[in-house]
Amino acid sequence: MANSMLNPNAGNSVLQASAGDHIVAQSDRIRRLVWKLAFATWLLMAVGSATRVMNAGLACPDWPLCYGEFVPASQMNFQVFLEWFHRLDAGLIGLGSLWMAGLSWWYRRSLPVWTPFACTFAVFLIVFQGLLGGLTVTELLRFDIVTAHLGTALLFFCTLLTIGVLLMPFKGTGTAGNLRWVAPLAALLIYLQSLLGALVGSRWALHQCFGAGELCVVMNSHIAGVVPATLASLAVVVLAWRRPALHPRLRLLAGWVGGLLVLQVLLGVATFRLRLQVEPLTVAHQAMGAALLGVLVALTVFAWRDVKAVVPVLEEV
Repeated sequence: MANSMLNPNAGNSVLQASAGDHIVAQSDRIRRLVWKLAFATWLLMAVGSATRVMNAGLACPDWPLCYGEFVPASQMNFQVFLEWFHRLDAGLIGLGSLWMAGLSWWYRRSLPVWTPFACTFAVFLIVFQGLLGGLTVTELLRFDIVTAHLGTALLFFCTLLTIGVLLMPFKGTGTAGNLRWVAPLAALLIYLQSLLGALVGSRWALHQCFGAGELCVVMNSHIAGVVPATLASLAVVVLAWRRPALHPRLRLLAGWVGGLLVLQVLLGVATFRLRLQVEPLTVAHQAMGAALLGVLVALTVFAWRDVKAVVPVLEEV
């Protein structure tokens, strides 16, 4: 009390500190939810890949229920479980996304102005993704819909990662340089390569090419796409390690890019040589591709934040 009487601003300082802590807590709450949704989405894509390679895409002949039930206990087998769990995970992610968007609008005064709009865009993507999921069943796994289904899932995944990274505390060093351009290029090439991979899988192009000499163009396009995607990803790693003063977080992510790239290439070669006969390899190949894309997106956002962090300082000078 004596200190408050001697210093009238002490009370205001305490209130400001309390308000600041409250704002940080709200941002942390949104960010933690975003990371959980991102991991669930990655798992969803892995299960979706397993559903496809195990020929379980039509294990539930109807949509959105399965054999007219929420839990088809009497028809349950491994294939039905895969398709049912895939839908369950998608439904939970949809509910979580609605909760995320609702919280972002409720806390909008305490969050960056873009946050509720980005979260709402994520909800739009997951709703569209759900509709495509329904069409994959009703249209009997039509290859273009299956490819669009994965493409939208990857966009949703990248949107969540972008939101999460932007909400993370980060003090840039201004040393990212060309990484802000090379990393998004690598991410785009990996994304396109993932779509080509989905097209190869949905059309069974590898089997068609080796068995009947058909759809070899589709398969060869995916194989040729490995070259630019790999070179761009390697360029990210080289640029990162040639900058001794690079922020440790960017350096760590670049290391992850290198490791995931090597693993992805090895999985791709093994999958090709075994002609998709080992289902876990095919699932791991797609899952690692999504993980590599996610790391590149995170690195891109951090690289741009790193550059933007020094702009005010330069303007003052």
